[in-house]
Amino acid sequence: MPARGIGEGVLQFGRMIRFSHSIFSLPFAVSAVLFAVSSGYAWPTWMDGLWILVAAVAARTAAMTFNRIADRQIDAANPRTENRELPAGVISTRTAMIFLLLAAAVFVFAAGQLNPLCGWLSPLALFILFFYSYTKRFTWACHFFLGLSLAVAPVGGWFAVTGQWSWVPFLLGAGVCAWIAGMDILYALQDEAFDRRHGIHSIPARFGKPRSLAISALLHGLCIVLFLAFGALLNVHPAYFIGVLVAGGLLLWEQRVVRGTMERMQFVFFDMNGLFSLTFLAASALGVFL
Repeated sequence: MPARGIGEGVLQFGRMIRFSHSIFSLPFAVSAVLFAVSSGYAWPTWMDGLWILVAAVAARTAAMTFNRIADRQIDAANPRTENRELPAGVISTRTAMIFLLLAAAVFVFAAGQLNPLCGWLSPLALFILFFYSYTKRFTWACHFFLGLSLAVAPVGGWFAVTGQWSWVPFLLGAGVCAWIAGMDILYALQDEAFDRRHGIHSIPARFGKPRSLAISALLHGLCIVLFLAFGALLNVHPAYFIGVLVAGGLLLWEQRVVRGTMERMQFVFFDMNGLFSLTFLAASALGVFL
């Protein structure tokens, strides 16, 4: 295959799984690694660091590919998503399935290279990541399941360093869950009418826009409270708390933008939330290294 054809194929798969959106989860996995080290555990070797990166990217790749396969018929019926790669026929379902299996296998292998705990928990992590895709078919709480799937990243990052079970990283994971759920509720406002017509469950379809905005705002407030509590639990440097409050300001800005106009949803969803996750990573690094 010509290099141009290979390059275009890579770009198509990258667009299908929204590879650039890895910026949402990866900074929290890295932050968890930093927090684990600050708690007395040894720095991961460069090889372990590589396996953590591979596992994080492979897990998200598998999750997004599974979601695109599971939702391909729903996407085809929605004018907003009908041009996605699977419903548009740019990538076949068979090819996507092969890609899914490869990504899942890479994740399980990478997790197993880190330590036995990560290896044993990797199938459970995949189940959580895949199960989310079906929740919109039976519960408006689907946004929380999406949050749970991204909360796997910081919990996994902590376990990758420690190799031991602990409830500590679940507090950080709960903050991620609240953030993602609040973000996804805002994103689902775009499909409120479509979801009602087609029996798709979501908080906007169930409660309407005003209540959905209020729920999203409450979740984002809870997210910041949980992040602050996590820092207090680990007794990190005060710079962390300042950084978290700055990140909270970004969420407040996001809430105000969405209330003003829905036309900037793509900016809100990717740019502002990507900046939020990077700001949290910076806050974590300052809190640990200072």
